[in-house]
Amino acid sequence: MSVAIQRLDEGIRAGLKAHILALPARDLCLRFGRALAPGVIAAYVDRIDFDRDAVFGVRDERRGLVGVAHVAFEDDLAELGLSVLPEHRSRGIASALFERAAAHVRNRSVRGLVMRYLWTNTPIMRIAQRFGMKVVASAGEADARLVLPPPSLASRAAEIVADAYGRCDCAFEALVTRKLRPPAPCS
Repeated sequence: MSVAIQRLDEGIRAGLKAHILALPARDLCLRFGRALAPGVIAAYVDRIDFDRDAVFGVRDERRGLVGVAHVAFEDDLAELGLSVLPEHRSRGIASALFERAAAHVRNRSVRGLVMRYLWTNTPIMRIAQRFGMKVVASAGEADARLVLPPPSLASRAAEIVADAYGRCDCAFEALVTRKLRPPAPCS
């Protein structure tokens, strides 16, 4: 299954807040490591630096975000957070978001990708194992680390194609779902 992933900009803040707040309470705990109030989630989204970090999203037919990857960069390391709404799981969205995020990190010459999660977060643990991340667990939490190869011409070209596919899919969906106004009556 091909998943159209779009790189998001700061104009998506409201949609990103809506996506995160639509997650069940247990999923919010798994995503952030603890329960967070809606105001704290809103503040988290407001603090995302879209110039430094990268946020990728998958949309449904109504243009709502159903899956999100947030890549936060710091020094020579990038931390990845993933979320997919329950009704859209088991479709490969999280894996596709992981691959897209890892490619983005690699192409910025950042050698390390990390996911920090609660040990009980089975879906994230499966993703970490699937992509060969080294997992270190202690006190109920786990760090999964992946050493990325340096960028190549092929990896950069693949990212350009992925970005173009995401933009084209988004534009096509917006065109198809847009409600056209009826023509004005002739006078």
